[in-house]
Amino acid sequence: MTESFPLLNQIIFNTGFLHLQINHVIMWIIAFTFIYLAIKKGFEPLLLLPIGFGILLVNLPLAPIMGITEGAEGPQRELIRWFYDFGIASEIIPCLIFMGVGALTDFGPLIANPKTLLLGAAAQFGVYIAFFGSIMFGFSLQEAASIGIIGGADGPTCIYLTSKLAPQLLGANALAAYSYMAMVPLIQPPIMRLLTTKAERKIRMKQMRPVSKTEKIVFPLIGTILICMIVPPAAPLIGMMFLGNLFRESGVVERLSHAAQNELLNIVTIFLGLAVGATMNADKFLKPQPIFIFFLGLAAFAFGTASGVLMAKGMNLFLKEKINPLIGSAGVSAVPMAARVSQVEGQKADKHNFLLMHAMGPNVAGVIGTAIAAGLFLTMLK
Repeated sequence: MTESFPLLNQIIFNTGFLHLQINHVIMWIIAFTFIYLAIKKGFEPLLLLPIGFGILLVNLPLAPIMGITEGAEGPQRELIRWFYDFGIASEIIPCLIFMGVGALTDFGPLIANPKTLLLGAAAQFGVYIAFFGSIMFGFSLQEAASIGIIGGADGPTCIYLTSKLAPQLLGANALAAYSYMAMVPLIQPPIMRLLTTKAERKIRMKQMRPVSKTEKIVFPLIGTILICMIVPPAAPLIGMMFLGNLFRESGVVERLSHAAQNELLNIVTIFLGLAVGATMNADKFLKPQPIFIFFLGLAAFAFGTASGVLMAKGMNLFLKEKINPLIGSAGVSAVPMAARVSQVEGQKADKHNFLLMHAMGPNVAGVIGTAIAAGLFLTMLK
C-alpha cells in the first residue's frame, strides 16, 4: 500500500491542473473566440475552427503536441510537430493549397477585363506600406517583409514567405492574416463607403464578353512562363496555382481537378489550421511583439483596400466605360470573400447592381499580385 503512494503522487503531479497558469487560460479564451467566430458567425470556418482548436491543444499544460526531442534514432517529434515540420516549414502545404485554389478559380473575369489586373496590383500597396512601417518600428528586413505580406490577405502566401524569412513570427503572422481574411465583411465596408460617393457605388458595369475555352487553357500556361521567368522565387506558388487551374479548364482530368478542389484541399487545410494554431503557445504569443504585428497587419490590409478603391477612381478619369470603384477593394485577394463584399456594398446602393463577377477579376489578380510580391521579397532578402 505504501509503495503505491509515490506512484500516486507522480500521477497527480503530472496532471495539467498543477501546471496551469493564467497565460494558458488567456490563450484558451482566444481559442474559444476563434471557434465561436467560426461556428456562430461563419467567419472562414474551414480555417478558424482548426486554428482555434490548435491554439487550445498547444496551451494544455504537458500535452505532447509540438515538442521535439533528440533520441537515439534522431529527432522525435510530437503529433502536430510533424504537420508543422513536414507541411509548413517545408513549404508543402501552402503550395498544395494554391493548387486547390487554382482548381477552384475561374480566371474568366480577369481574362475578359484585363484592366482589373491594375486593381489587383494597386491593392498590394498595403504590403509595402506595412513593410516600410515595420522597418521604422525596429523589425529586421526579413521580419518586415513577412509582416507586410499580411496586407495581401492571402494566408498561404503569408505562411510560405514567413516560413522562409522569419519563422519565429509564423504564429503571429498567420493569426493576423487569417483573422483579417475572416473579418473582411467587417473591415472593408467602412473604408469602401468612406472613399466613394453614392453615385460611384451605383455605377453599373456592362456584362463581360464570353471567354473561350482556348483562352482559359492558354492563360495558366502563359501566366506560368511570364511570372516565373520574371520572379523565379514565386514559381512554387504560381506554378501550383496554375497547374490546379489547368486541371480545371482542360476538361480531360476531372478526377484530378475534383481531388485538388476537395479531398486534397480539405486534408491540407486541416493540417495547416492545426499546425498554425499550435505555434501559438502562451510563452511565445502573449508578448508585445505579436500584438504589435496584429495592428501592423490591420494597417496593411486597410491600406490595400483603400489603394484598390482609389486606383479604380483614378482609372475612371480616363475610361469611357466607368469601373465601379467598389470592385477595387477585392484586389486584396481573400478569394472569394472580398468579391462578395463588393457585391453586397454595390447592392446596398442599387439593389439591381450585380458586381460579383466584375469583382472576381481584381480578386484573382490580387492572388497573383500577392504571390509576386512574396517572390520579390524572396529575391531581395533570402
